[in-house]
Amino acid sequence: MREAAADGPERGEDRREDRRGLGSRAPAFVRSRRLLHLGWKGGVFVFGLAVVVCGVILLPLPGPGWVVIFAGIAVLATEFVWAQLVLHWAKRRVTDAAHRALDPRARRRTVALSVTGAVLAAAAAAYLWRFGPVPPWGLRGR
Repeated sequence: MREAAADGPERGEDRREDRRGLGSRAPAFVRSRRLLHLGWKGGVFVFGLAVVVCGVILLPLPGPGWVVIFAGIAVLATEFVWAQLVLHWAKRRVTDAAHRALDPRARRRTVALSVTGAVLAAAAAAYLWRFGPVPPWGLRGR
């Protein structure tokens, strides 16, 4: 009977490690000391927020803005439940979007729209090459 109790957590022990989903992932030594844990959470918050802000700055610039934002949220999710929930929500949304994009009907529609756009662009380029940037109805500036 003593051997079975050694395998699982004891009754008074913190069972947070068994719940892999939510909560702090700080080392047990850090979690056991309140001031150290608050400092750890503050450091993770500042670093994660800096990564998210860098991602927001990269959005209009050439760079992986969304990837950096999600990386910052993943850093924040190591310590904060709200960030874990945001990260799980974002993963679900990305997975759903990927499944919708791989739907055969959506792929056919995308290919049809792409071909139509390419044909229209080719027709416009052929017209400009043949006649130049002159309107076909012959209006001249007054």
